[in-house]
Amino acid sequence: MKKAAVIGLGDVSSIHLSAIAANEEISLCAVCDIDSAARERAPKGVPFYTDFKEMIEKERPDCVHICLPHYLHYPVAAKAADMGVHVFCEKPVALNQKEAEAFVRVEKEHPALQIGICLQNRLNETTEALKERIDSRAYGKVTGIRGIVPWFRPREYYETKPWRGKWKTAGGGCMINQSIHTLDLMYYLAGPVTRLRASVSQMLDYGIEVEDTVTASLAFENGARGLFYATNANFKNEAVQLAVEMESGCFIMRNNVLYQRKEDGTEAKIVEDRKLPGTKFYYGASHEKLIRRFYHSLETGDGNYIRVEDAVMSIRLIDAIQNSGRFGIWTEV
Repeated sequence: MKKAAVIGLGDVSSIHLSAIAANEEISLCAVCDIDSAARERAPKGVPFYTDFKEMIEKERPDCVHICLPHYLHYPVAAKAADMGVHVFCEKPVALNQKEAEAFVRVEKEHPALQIGICLQNRLNETTEALKERIDSRAYGKVTGIRGIVPWFRPREYYETKPWRGKWKTAGGGCMINQSIHTLDLMYYLAGPVTRLRASVSQMLDYGIEVEDTVTASLAFENGARGLFYATNANFKNEAVQLAVEMESGCFIMRNNVLYQRKEDGTEAKIVEDRKLPGTKFYYGASHEKLIRRFYHSLETGDGNYIRVEDAVMSIRLIDAIQNSGRFGIWTEV
């Protein structure tokens, strides 16, 4: 049985704690948050710390789960690795490409350790079914892909946690926080992006530093074209959509369901994602699946988890989109 500890008791930590509790092969040995009031949110009977280094030294967990604000992901993970423990880190992998590349070096410097990144939507039932169809080549190659994230965040979202609206602590806005999973799936399904052109803006008057709306045209290595659109300026949270056009087939993910569009325009349902009751709708249910897979790899060494180097492309894309939006030019990725 592996001992796990959770660092950070914010919103997403409840998903990690539930996944740990649901796996009989994992025991929760401790939790940590710099806010001592977070002790009230900690599971009963579990040791609580306000210093993660002290927690690691005293409890010696096999793995720490990092559920912290973005700017703490890399430095806390790097320190935990230096202390000899495995790491399972929430997205994003880093604030920017430079930091992401430093994180890759940490991963390479600790070959005996696993550092997993939580891009759990790759394990959604819809994604797995679509990936299988793409890899089979039964419908030919991917010729186009479209990702749309039409969400809403109120002013209070940034006022209650000011780090979300600042470059140095969030690393960006609607891309790195709300739509990073969609960007990740676009290149995961369609392959490497070679260049792009984007428009990056603020449609809201919240006084934040980061973007709230983005449109990007993507060129892929295999010749496919892509369109990415994300916003926090919608009037409500609406369904994320991901459409993939192939030479002889069209597939659409919408409302956590994968459809195939027929020649007559009708849509046939293929599979629906499993849902996790009592959580935010966009969390999905694949955190538990990914965590279970990560710990299985810890036991068997099969290496079947999402590494730091697997997650770097999402940050490269975000940096390239920001650069293109700033200068209004096509940008190499």
